[in-house]
Amino acid sequence: MIFTKDDIVKLNKEVENHPYKIINESSLEFALSAAKKSKDWTTQLAYILRAIVVDHMFEEGNKRTGAAVFVGFCKAHKKRYDLYKIEKTVGKMVLGKAKNIEKIREMIKDATQ
Repeated sequence: MIFTKDDIVKLNKEVENHPYKIINESSLEFALSAAKKSKDWTTQLAYILRAIVVDHMFEEGNKRTGAAVFVGFCKAHKKRYDLYKIEKTVGKMVLGKAKNIEKIREMIKDATQ
């Protein structure tokens, strides 16, 4: 299961109390396209998280939206997760400590074991 653009926008609306504003739509479109090419859920999630968190898809709420997508992926794929580790993963991404897909995948795996 891969989230759609509409799913992600809906999550952003839920975590923010004001109208959403997409500021980097092309990054998400690329991420969704790349995610569809993979059968590995961690790769799919890594592309989507990178678009939301690193590339700042929305004007506001990127960290919260990224965390919500992360949890949603875990639930959809019946994977155990640690909310604290998810928050740390998203925080590291914001600080620029994880920009490439492989590093993000490693962090996803760490937060879901």
